[in-house]
Amino acid sequence: MKIAILDAMAANPGDLSWAELEEFGEVTAYDVTAPSELYERARDAEICITNKTVFDRAMIESLPKLKYIGVLATGYNVVDLECTRERGIVVTNVPEYSTYATAQMTVAHILELADKVGIHNASVKEGDWVRAPQFCYWKEPLTELWQKTAVIVGYGKIGKRVAAVLSALGMDVIAVPHSFNNVTKSEDTGLSGDTAKIRFMTLEEALPLADIVTLHCPLTDETRAIINEKTISLMKKGAFLINCARGPLIASDDVAEALRSGQLGGYAADVLETEPQRAGDPFLTTPNTILTPHIAWAPRETRARLITIAADNIRAFLDGKPVNVVN
Repeated sequence: MKIAILDAMAANPGDLSWAELEEFGEVTAYDVTAPSELYERARDAEICITNKTVFDRAMIESLPKLKYIGVLATGYNVVDLECTRERGIVVTNVPEYSTYATAQMTVAHILELADKVGIHNASVKEGDWVRAPQFCYWKEPLTELWQKTAVIVGYGKIGKRVAAVLSALGMDVIAVPHSFNNVTKSEDTGLSGDTAKIRFMTLEEALPLADIVTLHCPLTDETRAIINEKTISLMKKGAFLINCARGPLIASDDVAEALRSGQLGGYAADVLETEPQRAGDPFLTTPNTILTPHIAWAPRETRARLITIAADNIRAFLDGKPVNVVN
């Protein structure tokens, strides 16, 4: 059994092992695979493992030995699922491996917008505290989260985890479910006090109440550019927006303009519409903007879990009982 890992460096830049996959056959791991290199690297493989390397119809049809594509991520839009179904190729993904890490990164972004830790650390390192006339100073306004309202757009595993943390910080949490249907129920978080209940609303109902909006919905035709000029206009002036889900959930130019006008008080994101970031990306010059390079999933523990689940997926496939099948 020949196994080709086509963009191995993202999940394992050298601090982990592919041993869990090697028990199934001969593994060849390529750090990065350009489109022009894919055929040569995949043509003899029965199993291909990909993260962002694209398997379109033309490529899939050129690989007669291919039996299985394992996507080393939760999203699987890099594979032509219709073509794989036609050819009997099993495609799997790795769901929910990064729930805790992504929720952690989301909260880190929120706290950075609120407390400006990075700005003040840099200021101290530059000697500003040494020169300060009194015991404290601040470079930019700080925000207390207690009794502020957070709107969580998308209430799956990650959204629920973020809701629990923000509730524990004393925030009033409103959830907008994936379906965006009108719901009136509330959910007990297990906490005590005024923030023990999470309310459910439509997006249009929730946005005017939001001090913070954080996105955790999947990217679909319905959710693409769900944050745009119209929906931003519904939000409180100065609200924070967080995106640790998918870059195309926002209309980038609309969000950039809202930051420049002050309609949005801050934007923090771990994802962009185009990755790697393009030279002309509007968020290179927008105020009150925090960007990290798609690393919410990158803690070593999280990536190790990813590889283990990917190996479990292959084992189940070889046993004739595939799991996490997406096609």
